[in-house]
Formats: sequence, structure tokens, C-alpha cells
Amino acid sequence: MDGLVIILFVTVLIIGVSLLLIIALTRKSPPGINKNEFRTKWLAIENSLDGTEPSRHLAILNADKLLDTALKARGFKGETMGERMKSAKKSFRNNNVVWAAHKLRNQIAHEEVNVKPQTTKQALSAFKGALKDLGAL
Repeated sequence: MDGLVIILFVTVLIIGVSLLLIIALTRKSPPGINKNEFRTKWLAIENSLDGTEPSRHLAILNADKLLDTALKARGFKGETMGERMKSAKKSFRNNNVVWAAHKLRNQIAHEEVNVKPQTTKQALSAFKGALKDLGAL
């Protein structure tokens, strides 16, 4: 009798794991997210970098805007991007670097700031990671 219970338990466990695996592998993009559109926009941002500081500024501004579009598309609540980012903080694997990139965007928009190529690379990496976390890339 104990052997039958164990076999039944293992069978149910295998079926459950199989169902979860099928769901995970066939999952589509989150509602409101068109991955092809986001990929195209992301590639345009990356291709806009030409080594000049104005192109670095523009790439960061556009990446931030694209992240905000993804936050809205995923339905995160908030009047401002900052509020939407707070709503989404559990969705980001590294919330701190996303916030640092957003703060850099704010500095670019509101202050005179010199953005070095390495800083741009880090910020764009943070935005790209956040977009992946939201299922947009």
C-alpha cells in the first residue's frame, strides 16, 4: 500500500512539473507588450550612439522613455515615471541600478552634466535589464 501511495505521489508531481514547464515555455509576451516594437526601438537607441556626448545624452533620454512606455504598457500605477518605477520595484532584478540610470536621465534633462562613455554603457545596460525584466525585450 505504501508503494502505491509513493507511485501516485510521484506521478502527480511529474504531471504538475510538466504542466508548469509547458506554461513557462509557451508563455507569450505580457499583455500590452509588443516585443518586436520594443526590440526595434531598443536597436535604434543603441545605433544612435556615434561617440559624441549629445548622442550619449539622447540615448539615455530615449532609453528612459522606452522604459516608461513599458511600465505603462504593463499597467504599473503612478502619475510620474518615478511612481511607476516604485510600483514595479519587485519586477526589477536590480532596482538600484535602474534608479541610478533614471536619476542620470534626470540630471541630463535638468542640469548640465558630462556623461562619459562608460557611464552611458552602465545606464543603457540598466535600462536594457529593466526592459528584459518587464518582458519587453
